[in-house]
Amino acid sequence: MEIETVGVVGAGIMGSGIAQVLASSGLSVIMVDRGDTILAHTREKIGQNLAYFVKKEQLTEGQRQEILGRIGTTTSLADLRSADFVIEAASENESIKIGILRELDIIVRQSSIVATNTSSISITRLAASTAHPDRVIGMHFFNPVPRMGLVELIRALNTSDFTHSIAEALVRRIGKTPITVENRPGFAVNRILCPMINEAIFVLSEGIASAQEIDEGMKLGCNHPIGPLALADLIGLDTLLSVLLVFYEGFKDPKYRPAPLLQEMVDAGRLGKKSGIGFFEYSSTTP
Repeated sequence: MEIETVGVVGAGIMGSGIAQVLASSGLSVIMVDRGDTILAHTREKIGQNLAYFVKKEQLTEGQRQEILGRIGTTTSLADLRSADFVIEAASENESIKIGILRELDIIVRQSSIVATNTSSISITRLAASTAHPDRVIGMHFFNPVPRMGLVELIRALNTSDFTHSIAEALVRRIGKTPITVENRPGFAVNRILCPMINEAIFVLSEGIASAQEIDEGMKLGCNHPIGPLALADLIGLDTLLSVLLVFYEGFKDPKYRPAPLLQEMVDAGRLGKKSGIGFFEYSSTTP
């Protein structure tokens, strides 16, 4: 099966990054979101991201325009009938994702594959909400998508071998490395990563060290490229909280309980880089 056109549902941070990578690999992209203003802003942001590579002489201006020309936008899921492969990249909310997947199940061709980009929600449960669970697969990209080389592939109980092989081939085509993991809360990477970040928040709340000292300690003491609290800000504290709550509910183990400070910051709207303040402050020009 030859993939030529890929639909991306959701024009947020993850969806825009996925669309950029797909288009940069020569694929035609149809990006869907609720409003034209959101889509226009996302397309402008992708153009700015690509301009960075032009500045670094890794792309020409002509190539930048070609990539942007491969990205179409629409507010209607019905326009994804022509897509060979669709990646749902909406908010990390199970009911929202189920609603989108059910609509896609009716809209896309029977030969098309539907992937869901989730960092923690059960792929089996999401796939089971559709009439064709065999063509649904988890495809977990990492933020920022253009720079991160890994994609976790997660099979639902009914995901077919064909669906898995096509998804794996697509991941390799766009220059990423796929790993196939079991359908468990958090899958593999976040199962390890998110509890570590949560523990860093506990350390901060207990006054053991400042946010700067915690991050410097992990960068210099463990050779991490970014500190856990800065990484939490990059992920989004609301997203991190959602993942930890999935762990807590899925494993019924108190070791996965979210740090109270994390809940408090989310309640206050301090969501990290996307809101301008989290454990650290960010200006509109912060790279």
